[in-house]
Amino acid sequence: MPQRSLVWKGVFPAATTEFTEDLAIDFDATLAGFERLIGAGMHGLVLMGTVGEGNVLSGEEKRALLGRAVRLSSGRVPIIAGVSELTTREAARFAHDAEAIGADGLMVLPAMVYVPTEEELILHFREIAGATNLPIMLYNNPPAYRVAIGIGTIRSLLDLPNIVCVKESSPDTGRFTDMANAFGDRLTFFAGLDDVVLEALLLGARGWVSGLADAFPSESLALWKAIEVGDLARARTIYRWFMPLLHLDAGHDLVQAIKLVQATMGLGSERVRPPRWPLTGARRDEVKAIVRVGLENRAEIST
Repeated sequence: MPQRSLVWKGVFPAATTEFTEDLAIDFDATLAGFERLIGAGMHGLVLMGTVGEGNVLSGEEKRALLGRAVRLSSGRVPIIAGVSELTTREAARFAHDAEAIGADGLMVLPAMVYVPTEEELILHFREIAGATNLPIMLYNNPPAYRVAIGIGTIRSLLDLPNIVCVKESSPDTGRFTDMANAFGDRLTFFAGLDDVVLEALLLGARGWVSGLADAFPSESLALWKAIEVGDLARARTIYRWFMPLLHLDAGHDLVQAIKLVQATMGLGSERVRPPRWPLTGARRDEVKAIVRVGLENRAEIST
């Protein structure tokens, strides 16, 4: 199936996956969330990544959800499928199938659970890239996945033409400058950690895979647009207002926190699949208070 040209630029929400009370995928609610984000003006959607709980979905569920999302989008925005399987073989198989289903690109993670050597990591990425013609965004998130995709690792993959982008979720913003110095225009860089997004975009990232955009799409786009047009004063104002919410994307419970924020905003359910469980007690109260204060101060960023 021929693929549309994918422009790696803009705000791409890390879209959540909704579940029914018995924790089956709620396809209707999930697709309604995708439609809401497309309608808000997002530049693309990333499905079944960390926030999309890709690791707790079966292969059959992933393929079914991806197919529905592709049909829903109908070319309006690019659909990026997360690839985070337990084995290299399954990851390559899913990458191949995602292309046949109609995905526009892939966000590829290191293999889950096992922490590879650099050589094993390179071979993992090579096998996946060889199984598809889709453009690939490598996802570097050492705090979450205990694997760092180093400059040397990336350099060894540059002969693969479909590796075109790196999503950087390390809190070290110096990585953006190091990668720009190392690779020039060969790769595009995306911010992957919400609470350093302003810094990342100023340092050369061309896009942002955002968790909090699921619940605050207009504010996320406003921040992006302010940076795009060089209105740094407005960007700082939005960023300072947004920061308590953006910090939620950096915690170990980011999935539960983002889903709770969505639910508080009336935009989804806080249900997650075990081993995750919805937030309770003081942490739940803390997240809801962050949302409440954000809404109370929302007028600060109005135009």
